[in-house]
Amino acid sequence: MANVGALNVQERDRAGKGAARAIRREGLVPGVIYGDNKEPTLISMKPRDLFVEMRKPGFATKVFEISVGKETQKAMAQDVQMHPVRDTPVHVDFRRIGKNTVVNVAIPVQIINEEASPGIKGGGVINMVRHEIEVRARPDALPESFEIDLTGLEIGDSVHISAITMPEGVAPTITDRDFTVITLAAPTVATAAEDEEDAAAAEGEAAEGEDAEGDKKEESGD
Repeated sequence: MANVGALNVQERDRAGKGAARAIRREGLVPGVIYGDNKEPTLISMKPRDLFVEMRKPGFATKVFEISVGKETQKAMAQDVQMHPVRDTPVHVDFRRIGKNTVVNVAIPVQIINEEASPGIKGGGVINMVRHEIEVRARPDALPESFEIDLTGLEIGDSVHISAITMPEGVAPTITDRDFTVITLAAPTVATAAEDEEDAAAAEGEAAEGEDAEGDKKEESGD
C-alpha cells in the first residue's frame, strides 16, 4: 500500500512569476496544492525538505499530509520542476487527495530471487522492457513497487503483465494487450578470445590491403 509522509510548508499569498522569484530569493521552493474541486493553495517550502523526500523510494506514490495553517491536506507530488544547471527543485505541484480521487501513477518494477533463476546462472541477462508500470487506482491502494520473481526462469522466458498480481482496486492503464515487462535474454557480450580473434583478423586484412596497394604501384612503375 502507498506510504504516508509529512511535509512542513508555509502558506504564501501571491501567485505569479514575480512572486515565485521572490520566494526563491528567500531560499525557498514555491509550490501549489490543487484539485478536489477546491481553490488552489499557494505554498513554499525548504528545498532540503523536498529533496530529501524525492530521494526516498516511493516518492511518486507517497501520500503527504501537508499542514497549511490550521488545516492539514492530503496530497501527492504531481510534478517537480528542476533547475537546468544546478539540478535543484525550483517549483513543486501537489495534487490534493479527496475521497473520490483516482490517480494514474507509474509504479517501479523490482526484481527478486535472481539467484534462483537457472537462466541467470547460465549467463542470461535481464532485459527490462518496462522499468515502471503505469496503473490507475485510489492513492491509498497504490503499492510502492511490483516484484517480479525470477525463480525457475530460463533463458528465453518472458514475464508479462498478466503474471503480476495487482492489489485490489489497482489496474494497469494499458488494457488492450498482455504486454511484456521483462525477458531473460542470452548473453550478447563477446568473449575475450573472440575479441582477440576479431582484432587479429582485422590486422591481417589491413596488411593484405597494404601489400596489394604496393603491388599495384610496382606494376604501374611508380
